[in-house]
Amino acid sequence: MAQIAEKDPMTPGVARVARRQQETHDVWTLELESEDGAIGFEPGQFNMLYMLGVGEVPISMSGDPDKPGLIHTVRGVGAVSDALTALEPGDQLGLRGPFGTSWPVDEATGKDVVIMAGGIGLAPLRPILYRIFADREKFGRVSLLYGTRSPGDILYGGELDLWARDQTTHIGVTVDHAAADWRGPVGVVTTLVAPDLFDPASAVAFICGPEVMMRFSVNALMDAGMPASAIHISMERNMKCAIGHCGHCQFNRTFVCKDGPVFRYADLRDILSVREI
Repeated sequence: MAQIAEKDPMTPGVARVARRQQETHDVWTLELESEDGAIGFEPGQFNMLYMLGVGEVPISMSGDPDKPGLIHTVRGVGAVSDALTALEPGDQLGLRGPFGTSWPVDEATGKDVVIMAGGIGLAPLRPILYRIFADREKFGRVSLLYGTRSPGDILYGGELDLWARDQTTHIGVTVDHAAADWRGPVGVVTTLVAPDLFDPASAVAFICGPEVMMRFSVNALMDAGMPASAIHISMERNMKCAIGHCGHCQFNRTFVCKDGPVFRYADLRDILSVREI
């Protein structure tokens, strides 16, 4: 993918907020327009978003990769992300990217697809669903298994309802805790894994969320018979420079920013089993 700054990938370009939408009490979706024109991306890639005088953070793309516009869903959890969620239409920010590897959606052609998301982890996975539904007949059964802390933390509720109307698509949503008016499942996302949702011998899985959630999700899929080589995870760890120079995201011999953030689980399994890496 082309960088905004061809000569120096560390120099941010200028973007403006075109639209903003509140998703939950602390999550906002921003549609950005780059002053350098349209920027393409692949599902799973990220941009570095920069707030002058505050700092810079990596935020995955969460929009449709086949449509113009840069969509980022941001949860306010720190100084930079809080500043991003406070932006209004017309406000400026710095932008570098896109960076990183992408979800190998093409590998899922002709196969069942399992997408497992935890919390804000649904945002980097949403571009996969856009691409699948743009060419739905190319894929087998599709299952989105999504876990959040509470019903109020569910992202993209309208789209979840829309996707669920597809008779070949299963949308499962569970929460950690809920009030009496919640009619859905309560429990961790792995409780949604069921043998009738996919053929483990010919299925592909994409997982994004907290590391503990991804670890247990991988185990649940492998217990169901899916091989490690068919499972892909996104590891967005401590990325600072996005080009492998600073070393903040080094993960054994791997740099998450340039070798990832999307990895095949089989390639990381031995490293993830080592304490304190």
